[in-house]
Amino acid sequence: MSNTNLSSFIWSVADLLRGDYKQSEYGKVILPFTVLRRLDCVLEPTKAAVLAELEKRTKAGVNPEPFLLKKSGQLFYNTSPLDLKKLMGDQDHIGENLRAYVQAFSPAVRDIFESFEFHTQIDKLAKSGLLYLVTEKFAAIDLHPEVVSNAQMGAVFEELIRKFAELSNETAGEHFTPREVIRLMVNLLFIEDDEALTKPGVVRSLYDPTAGTGGMLSVGGEHLASLNPDARLVMYGQELNPESYAICKADMLIKGQDIANIILGNTLSADGLPGKHFDYSLSNPPFGVEWKKIEREVRKEAEEQGFNGRFGPGLPRISDGSLLFLLHLISKMRPAVDGGSRFGIVLNGSPLFSGGAGSGESEIRRYVLENDLVEAIIGLPTDMFYNTPINTYVWIVSNRKPTARKGKVQLIDASSFWQKMRKSLGCKRKELSPDHIEEITKQFGNFKKDSKDGVPISLIFKNEDFGYRTITVERPERDAKGKIILGTKGKGKDKPVPDSSLRDTENVPLSEDVENYFKREVLPHAPDAWIDHDKTQVGYDIPFNRHFYVFQPPRPLSEIDAELKGVTDRILTMIGGLTK
Repeated sequence: MSNTNLSSFIWSVADLLRGDYKQSEYGKVILPFTVLRRLDCVLEPTKAAVLAELEKRTKAGVNPEPFLLKKSGQLFYNTSPLDLKKLMGDQDHIGENLRAYVQAFSPAVRDIFESFEFHTQIDKLAKSGLLYLVTEKFAAIDLHPEVVSNAQMGAVFEELIRKFAELSNETAGEHFTPREVIRLMVNLLFIEDDEALTKPGVVRSLYDPTAGTGGMLSVGGEHLASLNPDARLVMYGQELNPESYAICKADMLIKGQDIANIILGNTLSADGLPGKHFDYSLSNPPFGVEWKKIEREVRKEAEEQGFNGRFGPGLPRISDGSLLFLLHLISKMRPAVDGGSRFGIVLNGSPLFSGGAGSGESEIRRYVLENDLVEAIIGLPTDMFYNTPINTYVWIVSNRKPTARKGKVQLIDASSFWQKMRKSLGCKRKELSPDHIEEITKQFGNFKKDSKDGVPISLIFKNEDFGYRTITVERPERDAKGKIILGTKGKGKDKPVPDSSLRDTENVPLSEDVENYFKREVLPHAPDAWIDHDKTQVGYDIPFNRHFYVFQPPRPLSEIDAELKGVTDRILTMIGGLTK
């Protein structure tokens, strides 16, 4: 059964819920039941052996847990003689039996259902007379691993989550990462390490601070497995939404990961993995979401810990916390002396240029560029995400750049690399084909200036190319007769008093001498001007689109005139027809 057919089949349960549940509440039932049935199917082959082992170890008076885990062949088990199909045999006691069945899972799995608030849904379904019917529906779905692979199951979870998000009118910030975007990011993340990752017995760590349902972790694991089936990728994550967290944990559990590494909570206000560093990280944080709710905790860390904490370089404006996630990921990089780290993060356009010199955003850009951390920024097409049509950019950040990349940043304009989807999904109308992903990966790997049909695709810059000094240009205040007014005290005594109404600023590239710029660009127009050096600030921005702008000359005037005449003639003909 295909992912789409399977999720449609699961979705049909909504027909039962209609009327008793709002559309936005369907997920509260369907998601935990999907997880429950999957776990039910995974444990079925070892069920009898686990129960026999439980009886044996209980009689011996020893802790049965390690023995049960071994017998189940998984990182979880269930000690109830019941399963979903057996529950169907006692319609009158379906509620209490279902609760007992869920309670008999090992503690890590019980936490998943507690995050779903599953017991609340059992009560509500029972009260509505729907509990038996819904359980029966799910008991009939075959979710055994040999029928539905782990990868397919992950895709099903993600599609269901996306559908429920649409029904709940989630904001544009609460978007999900399309699988092809994740594949591109994983390609870019691993490309420089492919050779090292194919060695026997390789163990690497992958972290996602905005884990969602675990899509990025799953695709990262699949990619490494394709490179080296013997390699082991240890996955870590943190997620704010309890339902997404529960699904991520269930997905990781089935794939043999230690789900103690998946944390519930707000990554920015309460890092659930303090002191941990990782080989690789991936993240798609919410776009343009304000961080006012956690402002107190973030500012406290910034003020008390400075560069020993996560937010030493600066804090962005309250209206957009994207760059806080960038700083958080930098703090999670394995130190360069220990082998270093690389990460990919999806950001909107604002972090590239918002905020002038001295602002929090500019200081963060200054920190990452002056510390030579940015390898590349890739501009994606618009309409790539389910709940937002805006421009998005993938940043690849590393503290172990290859020699050729040191001191440089690659910009890749992949905005033309897309194909139209056969059917739009929310705001998502475009997708990357496998060929597009391959071409973008190749452009990144080649690391050179390139263009197509005269239009630039890949450009290479020095880090300092994005820096500038903002100088304050003063001009003197004059009296009614036009005479320059001089200061009478302090440092300004006998010096021209600046006229604040004539004050101006100029941005001078770091690569240019300030005095030479001033003589060339300012003094010819304002011979009485001077620079107030005390107010000079260094800033950084990355004007991505400006670098890829290609001037399109306007059409010849004669062509435009001819077109206008044709339109005018048609209008006159129509008017003439009306007057007859």
